[in-house]
Amino acid sequence: MHTSGTLDELDHLLVTALQTAPRADWRRIGAALGIDGSTAARRWARLNRAGLAWLACFPVAVEWMTAVVAFIEIDCAPGRLHEVAADIAEDPNVFNLEHVTGGRDLIVTVVLRDNAELARYVGFRLGRLSGVTATRTQIATTLHSEGSRWRLDRLDERQRDVLLAGRPRGTGDLMLRADDRELARLLVEDCRQPVTRLAERTGLSPTTVRRRIARMEGGGALMYRCEVARSLSGWPVTVYLWASAPPDEVARLAGRLAGLRETRMCASLSGADNMLFAVWLRSIDRVQSFETALRRGFPQLTITDRAVGLWQMKLAGQILDPQGRHLRTVPFWTWDDPVSEEALGDLVDRLRAGSGAARRGLG
Repeated sequence: MHTSGTLDELDHLLVTALQTAPRADWRRIGAALGIDGSTAARRWARLNRAGLAWLACFPVAVEWMTAVVAFIEIDCAPGRLHEVAADIAEDPNVFNLEHVTGGRDLIVTVVLRDNAELARYVGFRLGRLSGVTATRTQIATTLHSEGSRWRLDRLDERQRDVLLAGRPRGTGDLMLRADDRELARLLVEDCRQPVTRLAERTGLSPTTVRRRIARMEGGGALMYRCEVARSLSGWPVTVYLWASAPPDEVARLAGRLAGLRETRMCASLSGADNMLFAVWLRSIDRVQSFETALRRGFPQLTITDRAVGLWQMKLAGQILDPQGRHLRTVPFWTWDDPVSEEALGDLVDRLRAGSGAARRGLG
């Protein structure tokens, strides 16, 4: 690895290997890349310490909550944007947080238990921040694609086969069980913890830990990401595109959009603009040419708005600097906030009392 803050070809290969098999042991990774396992481990440690590459883990669907994914646009008072962003970046349910151009200051991706919790978060968490002047919320009715599938694509078929040998594919639970909660939380903290360490921390046997991880991974209930600093990725520009399409065409178009090399995320939305997708581009001057290609290849799709990312402050629970380098982790998890719960309880009591008084008056 170069010491100047750049990535060489082996660094790119190493990142792609960990995108492909995040928990593969270093011996297997070394065999795939043609280097010693110890060399792979040392090189990854240097990349990770410098914040140039990192791993993240998060649950996708869990038995103890019915997940709602929503995109919240936030307008901030002048001079308060970074104060607001730093505050909400600490919320464990905030998956992504980005300062963008256009008709909003921040775009926040949140995951909450249900619509009622989303209403509480917007009304009693964001609504009470003094620097927030307005919010607009859209629910993702379907999440067609997300960033864990994105690859640097530096491996050949033989290397992928070495990495994936013996890995479960398409089997297991689609939901994370309640009794997997502690194991999942530990993997969210550090997804490359060895089985022996996870067994010690959970009180489970190593065999049980291996079986549960295989089940969660095989069913897609647990997802991993290996990311690289955007300024060094070769894809430094993020563009969010809102679009409108005929309702009966959305699923088909989303499937095609998800297959584009540039697409990181694609979702159906609950609003008039019924699609939102995020793309990574190689330079800012490719924004118009990308939209032109979309217009030609997707004539049923109408782009209604766009925003260019300025600073992705949080990505899949990871806090990043303006160059996209990793600073620290805020483990992605469920949201529990006694302050907003109490405020909601007070409002419900007020509504209950007011309703009773009105009925007495009518009588």
